[in-house]
Amino acid sequence: MPFTYIWDDLTISFPANSENAGLLGLTRVGSRRVIQISAAFMLFFSVLGKFGALFASIPIPIVAALYCILFAYVASAGLSLLQFCNLNSFRTKFILGFSFFIGFSVPHYFHEYALVSGHGPVHTRSTWFNNIVNVIFLSHTTVAAIIAVFLDCTLHRGDSAVRRDSGFHWWERFRYYKTDSRSEEFYSLPYGFNKYFPSI
Repeated sequence: MPFTYIWDDLTISFPANSENAGLLGLTRVGSRRVIQISAAFMLFFSVLGKFGALFASIPIPIVAALYCILFAYVASAGLSLLQFCNLNSFRTKFILGFSFFIGFSVPHYFHEYALVSGHGPVHTRSTWFNNIVNVIFLSHTTVAAIIAVFLDCTLHRGDSAVRRDSGFHWWERFRYYKTDSRSEEFYSLPYGFNKYFPSI
């Protein structure tokens, strides 16, 4: 598969996923029933072409306005998780700043390299390997997340003050499914299927 097709698929798939995440965050609905009903709607609209054409006829400016709102919410929802971290800590500020910088720089380098040479920087004899690595490093979010997780796991992780700075003590109650009553309410399966498919 040529590299340009991979790039087109990447630019199409990530906005759609981010839009769904923003919509779920905006409505604050955490139930699996929402995903089930949405899947039923998608199946319904894909089978009946007239309904799909109705949604395809939505003007591009309206879709762009929805993207602006939902992408902004995705970014702000991600940044709101930083409220549990100690932002006065040099370690936290370094991890955030470095991961943001690398998250912007590396995908830009991969994109520019592909425009000039026609293929990504990873160019071996294995086409599938080239496509996987190039697509991963073209995503700003993925690169920033990899760097942030790596630095968070390696920079003085064992210290209790570091765990407090990272905000781990806020998330302890959500570490296991049964430790908070809201987990059962939000993520339970309908019609009593939990006893057959228990969540861990």
